[in-house]
Amino acid sequence: MKKTFFLSLLAGWFCAGDTTAKIVLPEIVGDNMVLQQQTDARIWGTAEAGATVSAKASWLAQAVETRSDKNGQWQLLLKTPAAEKREHQIVLSENGRQQLTLSRVLIGEVWFASGQSNMEMPLEGFWNCPVNGNNEAIATAAEHPWVRVAPIKQNGQTKPVETCPGKWQVPSPATAAHFSATGWYFAQMLQRVLDVPVGVIACAWGGSKVEGWTPEEIVKTYSDVDIEKEQREGWNGSWWHYYTPIIMYNGMLHPLRHYTIRGFLWYQGESNVGKEQTYPERLKTMADVWRREFGGTAQTLPFYLVEIAPWGGYGNEWLSAPLFRECQHRAASIIENSGIICTNDLVQPYEVNQIHPAEKREVGNRLAYLALNRTYGMKDIVCDSPEYDRMEVHGDSIEVFFKYAEQGLSPWQDIRGFELAGADGQFHEATAVLNESHKSVFVTAPGVKAPTAVRYGFKAFQPGNLKSIRNLPVVPFRSDK
Repeated sequence: MKKTFFLSLLAGWFCAGDTTAKIVLPEIVGDNMVLQQQTDARIWGTAEAGATVSAKASWLAQAVETRSDKNGQWQLLLKTPAAEKREHQIVLSENGRQQLTLSRVLIGEVWFASGQSNMEMPLEGFWNCPVNGNNEAIATAAEHPWVRVAPIKQNGQTKPVETCPGKWQVPSPATAAHFSATGWYFAQMLQRVLDVPVGVIACAWGGSKVEGWTPEEIVKTYSDVDIEKEQREGWNGSWWHYYTPIIMYNGMLHPLRHYTIRGFLWYQGESNVGKEQTYPERLKTMADVWRREFGGTAQTLPFYLVEIAPWGGYGNEWLSAPLFRECQHRAASIIENSGIICTNDLVQPYEVNQIHPAEKREVGNRLAYLALNRTYGMKDIVCDSPEYDRMEVHGDSIEVFFKYAEQGLSPWQDIRGFELAGADGQFHEATAVLNESHKSVFVTAPGVKAPTAVRYGFKAFQPGNLKSIRNLPVVPFRSDK
């Protein structure tokens, strides 16, 4: 009897030893995560070499198995059902031994939000720059349990790595302050309209260039970029300079490439102002790389952009900022399955020298309108801002016509942001009046006779107030391209 007891005790010890977790997961695969609905969602990690790794999801009748490779790496595909507001569980095991349980897993829509500081800008704000309505948003964050955000920490690397810090978080006053404000408001609107869980991976780095999010084999072909030099100069003891090329791709994009997502949100460009000749093609190249990395195509992974906001720091004596906004719209036109939102109206006069505008709710909402219309097919939700179509000269005035303004424009009076030029090419502040019957605008300027060109919002900082009847702003333009 003593012998039997001893053998049982010994078996118990071995059993306890076997339960030591050998499966290792990246932080992005864990509790509270959101998996993309109605797809084969990827989960991955490491285990012992040659081990059988299985995942039993609470929504599946049978476990899914795979075998880790010689380096211990493994990947599984979990077929996900239609989204519903319900929490799930996934139990992972190695060689038949239970190892890990992932709890409070949601199935819904997952978006990847990236860029520089205006995407990174948290609800709590930063650097003397607030976010409108942030105290209320943070205080009431728990009212949105079907929204999850995964803030990815800055992780610059000179070579591609497989892991990066960043976990899924449940909204609460304790967590929401650190959420990307734009990403949070995008997710809120999407969740309210679709009535399904929504997750946002917030992966941004303030000041970063498009070259920072592009792999080395591509960036090294850019004649104006010296990777080695910039990496040496960018190192300051313990942190990478935000301008440094390739390090965001290596340390933050590449490690997340296995996560199954619905699409990309991109709010960046301030650090590439002045590079309007190269930016559209480089952004298209980056978007192509991202789609391949995440296992998708242009048809399956939309790429939506945000126009850089007016900011006086670019200098109104130069046209670098308006030319860059123009090139952002050009980028959206050459990147397949893409779109861009205008932000010309979302700044206040006092923000002329503040590169981080306080209005982030409407930025997130407009991105959501774009996704709802184009990705989810909800065509009754308008997403296109009015754009310049053509002009007609009538004596001392120019009549301007617009696309995407079928129901007209507003306001009728006190329209701000227009300029006119005559034969000398010098632009002067102009007065604009709505022609409600033509759904057009008449523009005049004192001292400008026989005008030849018209511009709207075409300065570093020149907010306008002309909008469609769905309150989407007219895109800044120039007739004298």
